[in-house]
Amino acid sequence: MKKSILSCLVLILTTLSFAQDSISSVEQNLTIDKFTDGTLVLPANAENPPLVIFIQGSGPVNRDGNAPMMKNDGIKKISKELADNGIASFRYDKRIFKMDKFKLKEEDLSFNDFVLDLSNIIQYFQKEKNFSKIIIAGHSEGSLIGILGAQAETVDAYISLAGAGRKIDDIIVGQLSKQSAELSENARIAFDEMKTNGSTQNYSPYLESIFRPSVQPFINSWMKYDPAGEISKLEIPVLIINGSNDLQVDVRDAELLKEANPDAKLVILEDMNHIFRKIEGENLDNTKAYNEPARPLHPELIPTMVDFVKSIK
Repeated sequence: MKKSILSCLVLILTTLSFAQDSISSVEQNLTIDKFTDGTLVLPANAENPPLVIFIQGSGPVNRDGNAPMMKNDGIKKISKELADNGIASFRYDKRIFKMDKFKLKEEDLSFNDFVLDLSNIIQYFQKEKNFSKIIIAGHSEGSLIGILGAQAETVDAYISLAGAGRKIDDIIVGQLSKQSAELSENARIAFDEMKTNGSTQNYSPYLESIFRPSVQPFINSWMKYDPAGEISKLEIPVLIINGSNDLQVDVRDAELLKEANPDAKLVILEDMNHIFRKIEGENLDNTKAYNEPARPLHPELIPTMVDFVKSIK
């Protein structure tokens, strides 16, 4: 009987020990300020790990990389896998998720507000002094926000994930040219008028989502910045990652960023799409991946990021 009890006790202790060892990360929800809530992911049993701060892409994309009618958990999955490799991360919701709560108007929103929020996050973790390094990683629109944040605050390195290398107006005009020459030309005229007069009324109804009066101040504040020109100012280690199967940001944009900052490391991951998945099929498969959170990340993405973070002196 005693042997049986002892055997059960050993089994229980062994199981508990295995369960503890298998926990590779701990998640903690944090409030940085009234505009910014996020999730801190800490690798288990790691003292002063490096920290990667993720900035999301354009529109209502939340901390996990998801938007309405689109769930892929891209940034959430990256955060978990970085923790498995001893790297902490913080991902957060942009202030647009607080607009109703604080009665913020769309016309009062500026691109610089996003940069300010990032600066506050960086300062928060600098004061904590729990991390050996602070690295900024911006995805898509977040790439430019990250570049500007890395200029404003002292950080150890910067990562661009599918970041544009051209100004937003040039990107939109280029995208429209693939659909309609007439709409592309109309957008170019409207953007140029905004640059000259601060606003425009000369746009097609089909472009209302881009040029509606309430969003024009934000677009104006965004198109003042040239990502290539801004990344050239960074004097810290820089990693530029793009996928060859990205339908939203062309490989040429990554090359423009690299040309502007020759010391940067450029990595083009074969067949990776905009939300970090390997796509070997047609565009339909690429689009489907935006709603398949169980689909694994591109196999070379995490090793590329881990190698870069661990190489930072």
